Amino acid sequence: MKSMTLLAGVACALCVPYAAQGACDKQTCDSQSMNVSVKPWGTAPDGSPVELYTLSNGTGFSVSVATYGATVVSIVAPDKNGKLADLVLGFDDPSGYAACSSYQGAGIGRYGNRIGGSSFTIDGTTYHVTANENGNSLHGGKPGYDKVMWKGEKLCCKDCAGVKMTRLSPDGENGYPGNLEVSMTFRVTADNSLVISYEARTDKATPVNLTHHMYYNLSGDPKKDILGNVLTMDADRITPVNAQLIPTGQVTSVEGTPFDFRKPTTVGARVDDADAQLKLGGGYDHNFVFTSSDGTLKKQIELFDPESGRAMEISTTEPAVQFYSGNALNEPTGKNGIPLARRHGLCLETQHYPDSPNHPNFPSTILQPGKLYSSVTVLHFFVK
Repeated sequence: MKSMTLLAGVACALCVPYAAQGACDKQTCDSQSMNVSVKPWGTAPDGSPVELYTLSNGTGFSVSVATYGATVVSIVAPDKNGKLADLVLGFDDPSGYAACSSYQGAGIGRYGNRIGGSSFTIDGTTYHVTANENGNSLHGGKPGYDKVMWKGEKLCCKDCAGVKMTRLSPDGENGYPGNLEVSMTFRVTADNSLVISYEARTDKATPVNLTHHMYYNLSGDPKKDILGNVLTMDADRITPVNAQLIPTGQVTSVEGTPFDFRKPTTVGARVDDADAQLKLGGGYDHNFVFTSSDGTLKKQIELFDPESGRAMEISTTEPAVQFYSGNALNEPTGKNGIPLARRHGLCLETQHYPDSPNHPNFPSTILQPGKLYSSVTVLHFFVK
């Protein structure tokens, strides 16, 4: 991991609202190298106008984020020959994101991943949240953060281009306690990194587990599958699941199993092995626990596409990642009319463990009033 990548989040912490008086001038904010542009991008199902923010670093690398769902619509990066392509699956307009059930590029909350039985107990009070998958709650219920409007604000950055997405998740939304003030901030840096910072505050104790749900295809061609991508993760354990993909409460070693990606391994090498856990997920759809995690920003993952030469490093403050090999992906029409087919994209969702409120042995995800929820994930794109 280049040190510049790890410092990106620190450097960009100095970003301020674009409109802040006396902070900087427009020439500094929209320099030749770093630029933030915004344009109207259709409407949400309720008629709200959607905006699309595009963050560029002047080298061709850019990221676009929509105010509908705080959705990462595109990540454009070069291959080994300098050819630019979009590396995430998705749709051409907000209607596609509104209709989809696969969480393409979505901002996820209030609780990413699953909560078993759609209930949990805090301080003796049991809360029942919206069930939207086999009696369980997935990615915050319905509607989740992916199907609501966010407020976007340009950020003025000396060394990065940024946008901050904010919303108030009201007390009782989908059954969750507490008014939760949430922000998801996106920054593009000079070294072709996307820094995503999450923050939240609450007035009642509540579970919080924020993430993003991009489907990566480093080939830049959604017609190609991801089975030849080489994945490396510094993760020595998983949290096994039951038939409904809810954690059993165990934390087991990956040693000698198809879940061991501590050495570079293609995604397709073992995805269809005769393994009980793989059969439950129809492939990989599991929470991988990092070998070492202390809340500081650390490189944990590398994904590499040998054909294009594109690679992505993921550094995060989170203790785990959900690796999903796109087993059930089936969207009839994606960008440019191309279908989004099974295993033509994969997800690496940095997170706390699924169903943590119901497993005291898992790291706590309960945010208390007066405390700040803070999480950072850095996606660094390069060629090798």
